[in-house]
Amino acid sequence: MLAVANLEVVYHGVMLVLKGLSLQVPDGSIVALLGPNGAGKTTLLRALTGLLDIHDGEATKGTATWNGLDLTKMNAADIVRNGIAQVMEGRRILPELTVEENLRAGAYTRRDADVKKDVDAFCARFPVLGERRDRMAGYLSGGEQQMLAIARALMARPKLLLLDEPSLGLAPKIVEQVAALVREINADGMSVLLVEQNARLALDLASYGYVMENGKIVLDGTSEELAEDRDIREFYLGDRGQQTSYRDVKLYRRRKRWLS
Repeated sequence: MLAVANLEVVYHGVMLVLKGLSLQVPDGSIVALLGPNGAGKTTLLRALTGLLDIHDGEATKGTATWNGLDLTKMNAADIVRNGIAQVMEGRRILPELTVEENLRAGAYTRRDADVKKDVDAFCARFPVLGERRDRMAGYLSGGEQQMLAIARALMARPKLLLLDEPSLGLAPKIVEQVAALVREINADGMSVLLVEQNARLALDLASYGYVMENGKIVLDGTSEELAEDRDIREFYLGDRGQQTSYRDVKLYRRRKRWLS
């Protein structure tokens, strides 16, 4: 299980971004992390994947453990070797390499003899990638690049997949295909931490969710509980018309109570 407890992250030695954040991802589950831009979601993923240092960030307090390993003290390659892979926001495929070369890049930390076998398997599992196996990845459509990014991450044979905004910039039909793929991956036994601003998609896929703002978790519960929460519905599910922030919605309600 992934367990984050009271994690604090500082950038450039002065900018506190994560402020005592705690969450869990049980084995075999899909957990959603919701929140507006700037909430600290990507910073959390960097802390979980060993990428804080290249952004001059540091975990100064708290822990992030994966099956007993302290992720904040491990480098990125060792984290991948121990079963965690990430699909970054914006896909981050290698555009000047072919589809097959991108897939092989996902197996960088592996030393077994089955890499070609897995490349063939993913080209069969994703027919569009198989058809474009020798084509430069930069010529793929946005949806095809997202499929490639997910397949590339799966080439590491992870047990936990971190998905950062997988629906961003995709047409609704492609989003449905990505959602179906996430369900399929989870049905195979893989745990998923899904970072999404598309709350409807995230709560439909996940069994549990957390809402994050300003570096903290402000609400958590089952997907059903969050979907029925009045404030979540107003801000994240569009029932209010104008989106501000979850915190502003709460303050708005308090003001109404005070005035009454």
